[in-house]
Amino acid sequence: MLNFQSPIKNLRGVGETRAKQLSRLGITNVGELLRHFPRAYQHRGNVRLLSEVAEGEVAAFILTVRTQPVTKMVKNRMTITEFRAFDDSRSCNIVFFNQRYVGDIFGIGDTFRFWGKLTYDRGVPTLISPAYEPVREDRPLPEFVPIYRLTSGLTQKYLGGLAQAALERIDPAAYPRLLPERAYMEHRLCSPAEAYRFIHFPQNYAELERGRSYFVFEELYVFALGLTRAKRVRTTGDAPKLEPVDPREFLETLPFELTGAQKRVINEIYADMTSPTRKPMARLVSGDVGSGKTICAAAAVYIAVKNGYQASLMAPTEILAAQHYEDLSNLFSRMGITTALLTGSTKASEKKAIKEGLADGAIDFVIGTHALLTDDVEFKNPALVITDEQHRFGVVQRARLASKGRDLHVLVMSATPIPRTLAMILYGDLDISMVDELPPGRQKVGTYIVDESYRQRLNNFIAKNVAEGGQVYIVCPTIEEQEDEEFGGDELDEGLVIGEGGVVGFDFDGTRESERSPKLKSAAAYAEKLQKEVFPDLRVGLVHGKMRPAEKDSVMRQFAAGNIDILVSTTVIEVGINVPNASLMIVENAERFGLAQLHQLRGRVGRGVRKSYCVLVSDSKNEQSLQRLQVLRETSDGYKVAQADLDMRGPGDFFPRVGDTTRQHGELRFRFASLCGDMELLKSAFELASSCEPTKDALEAVRGLFDIEY
Repeated sequence: MLNFQSPIKNLRGVGETRAKQLSRLGITNVGELLRHFPRAYQHRGNVRLLSEVAEGEVAAFILTVRTQPVTKMVKNRMTITEFRAFDDSRSCNIVFFNQRYVGDIFGIGDTFRFWGKLTYDRGVPTLISPAYEPVREDRPLPEFVPIYRLTSGLTQKYLGGLAQAALERIDPAAYPRLLPERAYMEHRLCSPAEAYRFIHFPQNYAELERGRSYFVFEELYVFALGLTRAKRVRTTGDAPKLEPVDPREFLETLPFELTGAQKRVINEIYADMTSPTRKPMARLVSGDVGSGKTICAAAAVYIAVKNGYQASLMAPTEILAAQHYEDLSNLFSRMGITTALLTGSTKASEKKAIKEGLADGAIDFVIGTHALLTDDVEFKNPALVITDEQHRFGVVQRARLASKGRDLHVLVMSATPIPRTLAMILYGDLDISMVDELPPGRQKVGTYIVDESYRQRLNNFIAKNVAEGGQVYIVCPTIEEQEDEEFGGDELDEGLVIGEGGVVGFDFDGTRESERSPKLKSAAAYAEKLQKEVFPDLRVGLVHGKMRPAEKDSVMRQFAAGNIDILVSTTVIEVGINVPNASLMIVENAERFGLAQLHQLRGRVGRGVRKSYCVLVSDSKNEQSLQRLQVLRETSDGYKVAQADLDMRGPGDFFPRVGDTTRQHGELRFRFASLCGDMELLKSAFELASSCEPTKDALEAVRGLFDIEY
């Protein structure tokens, strides 16, 4: 018998080559295989007659073979195997390319269930390379067929067969028991063994829903348990004792007047850090791009250093860390606070000096990247840890930096405006401050929605902006043209919809298939086309998530320095540096992005004196998609945009997406749960997490999700 820790090579048909292919999907043992859930299901149980299906529709048909398959050779050594089959309404041609072996499978009079797109060839109904299963009285066919995320070399049939074999061989007692017994009774949940079988191979909608219900509650409970225990740990800490400080020096050194929102947030930070209870501060500062969160963090640094302690700030990229250093070191030098910059590219001699300065207390404040997390970075007297762009770090990075001292004050910043109700859930272990007011003088970015018919005018507008001295961002949804093909070559990726009649799917980003029909622009191919064909006289750059950090930073530095006119990218520039000269943001296939993400991208322009614009390009015919995009035309308030995104799409855009190359280990993503639709379940999960003793398996799951020991 197998268990969840059994190596994947214990399953028949998994040798060295297959094991390597599976490892690319994160599958190295049986548990990881069974946790590689289907992303959708083909609803083949919805069988229809040939006469009922329109041309181009994908459907399931029960057909009887009428003629013997015939295989012919055509050009380039290609073979075509063809035969006719029929149902009670009419007959059709069935064609397979380069699959000579199917001639031995189909015999006259045999009945099969076919799944495929019905097309017409000179007026004759035709199925080209459909999926097929023999119809037998002694073995009912499944109503649903799972669709998995694949990688090169693997097929749906192979992965599905592997999951089936694992389910048949696993010890029933080996399934992890994460939920307290009360949960099964109160929410009428199936057992874990049933849940895994129902979610991989449901026989009907009822089983699919029972399996989904179990995993929805499992996700919510583990999330609630992690936050509950994290909050319990931080509220019992013993933070460094900080006395109130005179703020006049800090305020008089600032070259501008603080906004009301900044004053309110700084007062909240001040109250946390100087509280007589000595409870460690754990606060999230959320605000729009350009709202002035960094000054709020600087005030926290001032409080810590003036009390004789040290502080650190970690940013997700070297270029953002360097920008923080440039802004804050000048400010703090006038207050007698020593500041250092520590990144991966810092020269070895400088690194050595900075680490020595931190260890002996000569350096008050250090700004850096993941280089701050190495074991040889030690502080003499730390009190405060700040992380910027919180959603780019997993909880693990925040915890590791905080572990540089005992019960440190923690401040995290996020430029993703989050509705307060959702923020209280996403960051349940943190108190929340919102910088919901922009400094005076921040100009509004003109936002427009166009389709492909405006392409030439858009190109002219790009040229005009560059000619006037501006720079342009162009954001594409993919890096390469093929990367959106997840289903593999042996299964149809046609007409997939959520719900009855086609494919039932857990679509993590909330995007329906009707939104996916416009061809996606890939950053790499589009950058090449712009440089060679459209703007040969301009300087076109490319940056994307698969580039090495040093390469990305180099391109961004060139853009910031004005050496690139047009920067084509994926959403890696969502969290970027301040480029005041950038005056135009163009987002291709805008319907593929959430509103909160589009608002973040729009925030990359409008930072200088130039009038700035954001153009959203979409050929989507989906009314809901276009309605979502209209929100960006109507408001520039990030919190209103975020609330609209939450109302229309749910919370998916506030989580890292499946396949997102920026996702860090320790970041949270839900596969099944919807924080909008399942809010009542989440409340129940928090109640159980607070009142029930967790199982060993539940604590292991929490450690895996949050990567923190409790």
